[in-house]
Amino acid sequence: MAAMAALQSSFTSLSISSNSFLGQPFSPLPLYPPLVKSTQSPRPIVAKLKRWERKKCKPNSLPVLHKMHVKLGDTVKVISGHDKGKIGEITDIMKHSSKVVVSEINLKTKHVKSRSEDEPGQIIKIEAPIHSSNVMLYSKEQKVTSRVGHKTLDNGKRVRYLIKTGEIIDSAENWKKAVKEKEKTKEAVAAAAS
Repeated sequence: MAAMAALQSSFTSLSISSNSFLGQPFSPLPLYPPLVKSTQSPRPIVAKLKRWERKKCKPNSLPVLHKMHVKLGDTVKVISGHDKGKIGEITDIMKHSSKVVVSEINLKTKHVKSRSEDEPGQIIKIEAPIHSSNVMLYSKEQKVTSRVGHKTLDNGKRVRYLIKTGEIIDSAENWKKAVKEKEKTKEAVAAAAS
């Protein structure tokens, strides 16, 4: 009992105020750390395209799409690479990597496994993409390659034309035809796969 009384008297003799902690002045910690500007430059955001391939992104996480001088359905001539001098039509465009797929050009061999016992495995040729800088627009009428120019027609429509020949490339009929052909090929591939 004597020990309990001594302990109670020692607690009452201690004066702990709200501003001190065991005799030391107590200051509450700030809720937020002080703002410090980082000296490092912001790193570019890179989004995953495939396991082995990445594409650059803008700060808002949208992919960077490159402007190209060619469009879907254009007739082009390959100006460099092992298919140099060949002429074909653009069937697909990849704006994030600035590459194009040209029909019957840059063919690669692909080994396809059999999916079922009835269907045998096979070796097929597929068109691999090539960089858009390796192709140049081609005029079928004049049989000449040319750089592309832009001009505005009298009705206010902005079109592309070949600088050497003056031939207008962009027309609604060509565009619709190219889109229809692309849809047909996709349907044929889907039918062959199923």
